[in-house]
Amino acid sequence: MFHVKICGVTDPDDARLAVAAGADAIGINFVPGSPRRLDASAARAVVAAIPAHVLKVGVFAGASPADMLRLVRETGLDAVQLHGHLFGPADAVDPPEACAALDGLRVIRAVRLQADGFEAARRWFAEAVRCGAAPAVALVDAGGGPGTAAGRLGGTGERVDWQALAREKPLGVPLALAGGLGPENVAEAIRVSGVAAVDTASGVERAAGRKDAEKMRAFVAAARRALGL
Repeated sequence: MFHVKICGVTDPDDARLAVAAGADAIGINFVPGSPRRLDASAARAVVAAIPAHVLKVGVFAGASPADMLRLVRETGLDAVQLHGHLFGPADAVDPPEACAALDGLRVIRAVRLQADGFEAARRWFAEAVRCGAAPAVALVDAGGGPGTAAGRLGGTGERVDWQALAREKPLGVPLALAGGLGPENVAEAIRVSGVAAVDTASGVERAAGRKDAEKMRAFVAAARRALGL
């Protein structure tokens, strides 16, 4: 679905810079409490700055399928990223049936390595299949333990254990890696973990939600070389 995603873009100029750097996916954040959250009007302006060949991804946590579909229609998004908790009583839960309810949209599902590895993610994916649709990509991010608020489920700079990820059995879909990635470590992260794609937000910023053009260029170049693109 993508190779290099720049997430949490809040400004049309930053979107253009990310595309010029070579990113093939842009993430637009709709998660309550995130410093990168946009409303529909601001998101529409960012989407309008992104060419058709670049994937435009809406990032959500705990939103209803109806609300996600409405924002997709209003802003022109291509795909949805479910970044909430897998299960539990927390508000920011994206249940397995959400995939089927998203009416054929491409879905990226954020997952997190726990003490038992991907066991919770495997249960979620199996249930999504039983409900009629599964995600196209699993995005491995850091943090996000039980009770974590929606706005702290991503973009924190916390890093995934790459070696532990490499030891995990496949989830049956391509893996993308997020969490603490920047120009200085993305090539090693790809080499150690063996993932097919990478995603960064805070690692290419000069302030929360404001991207740094040079960092984006360096990140994309290092990632594409390490991915053999």
